Amino acid sequence: MDRSAPNSLKSKHPKRRIHFTKMQGTGNDFVLLDAVSFDFGGFDFARASRRLLDRRFGVGADQLLVLLPGEKSRLRMRIFNADGSEVQMCGNGIRCLARYIWTRGLAAGREKLEIETLAGIIVPEERGDLVRVDMGAPRLEGRDIPVLVDGRVVDYPLEVEGKRFLVTCVSMGNPHAVIFVEEVAGFPVGLYGPRIENHPLFPERTNVEFIEVADKGRIKMRVWERGSGETLACGTGASASVVASAIKGLTSRCVEVELSGGRLDIEWADNGRVYMTGPAEEVFEGEIFLEEKEETNV
Repeated sequence: MDRSAPNSLKSKHPKRRIHFTKMQGTGNDFVLLDAVSFDFGGFDFARASRRLLDRRFGVGADQLLVLLPGEKSRLRMRIFNADGSEVQMCGNGIRCLARYIWTRGLAAGREKLEIETLAGIIVPEERGDLVRVDMGAPRLEGRDIPVLVDGRVVDYPLEVEGKRFLVTCVSMGNPHAVIFVEEVAGFPVGLYGPRIENHPLFPERTNVEFIEVADKGRIKMRVWERGSGETLACGTGASASVVASAIKGLTSRCVEVELSGGRLDIEWADNGRVYMTGPAEEVFEGEIFLEEKEETNV
């Protein structure tokens, strides 16, 4: 019996072997492609991300991280969502990228890195098993986030599916809409998250954080990430949430953030910059075959 696949089911495109590393930080997981150590010439990262990040037909992850030679610094990071869209910054992702760089000896023994992103130069620092990241200063003016509102966006009323929310918006290099709820564990994030993400108020869509304040030094958070859906953690989202909590006087400026995937420590320092500290680890590495048609340009 001929057990080969019928011609109608066989791929008409040659396949290319791709090396990847799976990383995670507080449960936010990533497929990492190292375009410094491996040849990815002609590879279309945006298109391939949809296959690589698929949890049934690919490797499976929240986002794709790509390590590249930098233009303004020695190393550069690009980030792609599961829907193929490219985003400016990811806090958990840059911790994982930094851990990979240190583990692979790509940083020449330096404990502090400068990594180029679409949100600017981000500086991760090795702190034993943890990574501390200077996330930069938050942007609070509506048009800079961007939100179609002038001035700061604090407790802005937003009606979605017949429910009225008070939204506080912050950019940490990417847009965030922070909403405070009484009890976050049972909140229907999957219902309201995508509707708020795609609301006309946000011209580039938005990440959405649902926050329960436990006390002045601790909050609980669930997140709906733009282009990826609900994830176990979001570093920029945790940073934005602490800024929003402090602005509203609900917390101090040094806060433990409890996420579905673990804990992050966030400090909005007196110099105006936000510092995030948390874990990052390698899960496994492997290879996957992708069709050449998914590779059109760098």
